[in-house]
Amino acid sequence: MTTLPTVPADTESPQIYDRAFWLAYTANLLLVVANALTFRFAEFVQFLGGTESITGEIVRAGLIGSLLARLFLGQALDGLGVRRVWIASSLVFIVGTSLFVFCRDLGFAVYAARVLFMIGLASMFACSILHIQNRAPASRRTEVIGSLGSSGFVGMITGAHLGDMLFRTISDQQTLFMVLFGITAALGVVYLGIVAWLTRADGLPSPTPAPPIHQLIFRYWPGPVVLVALMMGLSFTVSTVFLTRYATGLGLSGIGMFFTGYAISAFCFRLLSRSWSQTIGRHKMILLGLTGHTIGQLLLLPVQSDWGLIPPSVCAGFGHALLFPCVISLGSGAFPPAFRGTGTAITLGFVDLGIMVSAPILGGIIERSGFSPVFLISAGCMFATTLVYAGLTFRVPDPEANWNAAADDRHTEQSERVTVRSDPPSPVKPARALSQCTDASRPTRHSKLR
Repeated sequence: MTTLPTVPADTESPQIYDRAFWLAYTANLLLVVANALTFRFAEFVQFLGGTESITGEIVRAGLIGSLLARLFLGQALDGLGVRRVWIASSLVFIVGTSLFVFCRDLGFAVYAARVLFMIGLASMFACSILHIQNRAPASRRTEVIGSLGSSGFVGMITGAHLGDMLFRTISDQQTLFMVLFGITAALGVVYLGIVAWLTRADGLPSPTPAPPIHQLIFRYWPGPVVLVALMMGLSFTVSTVFLTRYATGLGLSGIGMFFTGYAISAFCFRLLSRSWSQTIGRHKMILLGLTGHTIGQLLLLPVQSDWGLIPPSVCAGFGHALLFPCVISLGSGAFPPAFRGTGTAITLGFVDLGIMVSAPILGGIIERSGFSPVFLISAGCMFATTLVYAGLTFRVPDPEANWNAAADDRHTEQSERVTVRSDPPSPVKPARALSQCTDASRPTRHSKLR
């Protein structure tokens, strides 16, 4: 089981934004920059002679590897500790991205590179999320996950525009992709250094073995939030796999405009909604986030210029800002702290499953019918999930929001008790009582004489 750091009691207001948080924030920013550079992966497959369907197959292979790794990732986190798994995952990521540099065809190497890349990336994100939420009290886990995730939006802008700049300035495609994946691997090396420093004082985990993963899944099933995780995977497939081909087909300059609007919107709404989980609750936040994604998918249909990417990006960013911390918090929170590594890995695994299932299907639809049906199908799935989730959670209370309300009640009750105790004493009766007590209990000089 994972050795968890000591966190303050929920009744306190701990300082969670310390040096360790900002180091993790910086590391996450670098990782997202590296990942955003690979949003051009469909272009890389086309350069090697592939199509959208082949892109979907390679992406699916990577996700199958990622999902298989997650079967062991959770128990590795709970048994070996975050530090060991985090460093190993970073090394796998570096190897995978470096392998892309040497790919010259659509043979085994590109599939192996994608599998290693996805295993490393998925595990790095899981370790980062587990590390940061273990440092916060239960009532603020959603907040701290969301705050850490805001670094990803900055990284998304940086990575998307850096990729566009490379595509504009390097004409030779072989050199272009060597530089792109070389930068990605270099960012992974810097990330590894930060992780090694950040976790240098982590203690060794308890040797107590965790139950088999299938027992944990059945015992602590997260519930309908897994449907939302699948829809997040569907949305990521559209935006991070096929959007670049859509932009190229329309003759746009790139996808930087979309991810700029996406990231700015998500960053702003993440800050605005940081405490919503303790006010309106996470279930309502999920419904709002799914609605944002639904509208965002539909607004991709009329796009004709770079500026036309801004409205869908703002809606999608709004959806991402609300969904991600709520889904991770609810999914991993269904598991006890000792097995939260497994809970985090499983929840993220459903996001990967959504990508794995949707990527080849959407790729085939694009080849036969173009992009419009893809956006309509994606929006329809999002809307249907919104209705289903609303029905399943309509009367289900959110423990995080309930805890906040209970804390307010306790604070009010305590304040009232303090107020009662601090009322000024009556100027007459207490004085008389004190005088009577003194006279009755203390003998006077005359009584001694008598």
